[in-house]
Amino acid sequence: MTATLTREPHHVGPLANRLNTILASRGIDPGVTAEEPPAEPVTALELADARIPARYRRALADHPQITAWADQIAGAGRPGPGGPGIAEGPSLLIVGPTGTGKTHQAYGAVRALLTRGVRLRWEATTSADLHARLRPRAGHDAERELQTLARCPLLLLDDLGAAKTSEWTEELTYRLINHRYEHMLPTLITTSLPTAELRTALGDRVASRLAEMTERVILTGPDRRRTAPAA
Repeated sequence: MTATLTREPHHVGPLANRLNTILASRGIDPGVTAEEPPAEPVTALELADARIPARYRRALADHPQITAWADQIAGAGRPGPGGPGIAEGPSLLIVGPTGTGKTHQAYGAVRALLTRGVRLRWEATTSADLHARLRPRAGHDAERELQTLARCPLLLLDDLGAAKTSEWTEELTYRLINHRYEHMLPTLITTSLPTAELRTALGDRVASRLAEMTERVILTGPDRRRTAPAA
């Protein structure tokens, strides 16, 4: 035998009755649940800004070679439902003394592609962080990490040649650059080293590939970090 449990009807208290009367007098049906306003869509640029370091979240690329590069990459992108995707294309080597805005221009280039409607999967790292991320250690798949950076549609490699070099770092950099060179994957690279010093720091194999795969953008001027803003 199955017993059926029943509840006594729930009696609404006088305070609730009064509230319902007030809502009804104002034309509000107390029995209707208010709907939350639809969430506004998050743009690709907003998603990217969440990953970009705070100092560069409003970076704008205004160098003519860099804006021309962004136009070229956007124009050559594979068509898709959400806009063109990154295809094979040229890379940029942004060169200049410390503080001339190389990193600012590089992140500005990433943002420029997004404002042009490019569907963009990208990675960014400094040369020093690259070595730290890929240094062998227990429980970490350094080879998988390297392949992620090597194969991503767009890579920003900041401050190339600034980290201490060794045979291991030279081989690591060669594998990364060579993969992107062979597959013609767009890469944004910044460095403070002139050509001769870059060749010494990275080795002939890397320097040769960079010379062929990149367009060189030269920035000049004083160190903006040390220059006080005008009053």
